[in-house]
Amino acid sequence: SDYIKPIDNTTFRVLKKALPGPFTFIFNASHMVPKLLSSNKKTVGIRVPDNDIAREIVRALGNPILSTSIHDEDEIIEYSTDPELIHEKYEDLVDIVIDGGYGDNIPSTVIDCTSGDFDVIREGKGELELYL
Repeated sequence: SDYIKPIDNTTFRVLKKALPGPFTFIFNASHMVPKLLSSNKKTVGIRVPDNDIAREIVRALGNPILSTSIHDEDEIIEYSTDPELIHEKYEDLVDIVIDGGYGDNIPSTVIDCTSGDFDVIREGKGELELYL
């Protein structure tokens, strides 16, 4: 990716095996990340979901998608998985909602790769050990 600083061969091999999949990998951001999107941490998360709709949109656009997860203010995570409820709640805030069916309640596993190691920040659906 143009948006991260160079990575070593070991990290590249793990990414090739683990993606697409239920992981978000955090890397040191390159100078290509727009200033609007960069934080004080100068990092960027890369997520390549095993989802045909998302991958087809990226392929058609020819660029990555800038996105965030839906944050539910309650403990019930139904908004994040029910396309109709997502549309009802966010229709005035987003341009489009694509109904790809119900999603998964289990978040991605988040791995910090900024130090050269694989530091699990959040346990989620992905099992990193399978790819090391």
